[in-house]
Amino acid sequence: MCQKASGGPFAVLAAVPGRAVVWTRGSPARFRSSDVAERWFCAACGTPLAFADLSDGGLELMVGSLDDPSQAVPVAAAGLESYLAWVERVPGLPGRSTEAVVTTAGRPVPVSYQHPDHDTPEDWKPPAVRG
Repeated sequence: MCQKASGGPFAVLAAVPGRAVVWTRGSPARFRSSDVAERWFCAACGTPLAFADLSDGGLELMVGSLDDPSQAVPVAAAGLESYLAWVERVPGLPGRSTEAVVTTAGRPVPVSYQHPDHDTPEDWKPPAVRG
């Protein structure tokens, strides 16, 4: 289920007390993904935000959605039944930055329309869509 929800080989989640979470921009949209859980996401841009366990009230935030994901260092792995063996080879693959990939292909560097971090002005709007 985490692979489907994240669109990736796994989801990196940080467990937090649900009552401790304060949303700085509205409230997340919710999708009932199973009989015991909801997936929360941004209704404006689609960014996955959290996994909510309805049976015990637990909340796990998607680490990639945090202002500083480097601060949420993994301490355990779950869902090993769906482990993709090729994941362990990824760190050894040749790598390039996004900017290098797109400029090598002769394309401009992408402009993100996703909401930036919490400290942006309340009236923040995404840049105009290129036509």
